[in-house]
Amino acid sequence: MMQTVLPGAAFKFGSLVSAAVLLAGCSMGGNMFGGGTSNTQLQNASQSQAEIAAAAPNALPAIATECPPIKVRTGGETLFSYGRGRVGNPRDLNYQAVIEEQSRNCVVSNGRITVNMGVRGRVLLGPAGNQTSANLPIRFAVESDGVAVFSEKYEKSVAIDPALQAGSFEQVVSNVAIPYVGGESITIWVGFDTRG
Repeated sequence: MMQTVLPGAAFKFGSLVSAAVLLAGCSMGGNMFGGGTSNTQLQNASQSQAEIAAAAPNALPAIATECPPIKVRTGGETLFSYGRGRVGNPRDLNYQAVIEEQSRNCVVSNGRITVNMGVRGRVLLGPAGNQTSANLPIRFAVESDGVAVFSEKYEKSVAIDPALQAGSFEQVVSNVAIPYVGGESITIWVGFDTRG
């Protein structure tokens, strides 16, 4: 049996579908990118190459999907300072410094990866130690496909609390730019470096 649809009912049904589509569009677009309410019009959705190039300098950089690992060089995780030239004798240990934690973050933009990297650790006085400070030589290096593209040594002065016979330190290196196209094998190295 055929049903007859009245013109007014079809109009109401069409209006309801249109309203539902509009409401669904509003709920998807609201906070999808954390921007809240937006007055942006979609009339310029197809931008010309000139418009894209003009907007590029103001675009937010992309976060690297895989930030290179940061590793402590073997033998560079601990630094021992001995007194009276008796290296290796525990009784003559002035202090011992240890890297306990390392971290990094990266941003990729315009054919390079910009790395911020840092370490955190402690200094502990030994049996012969009475220092109130220690200077720690910390080296950061970055290798890309086995080739050093950055290497810098920092002298970190650390205050040692006599009551605790210990002190803590952190060293951060910011905005190290490394050429990055994608696919390179990049490793960040850190450690104590007593070489001259």
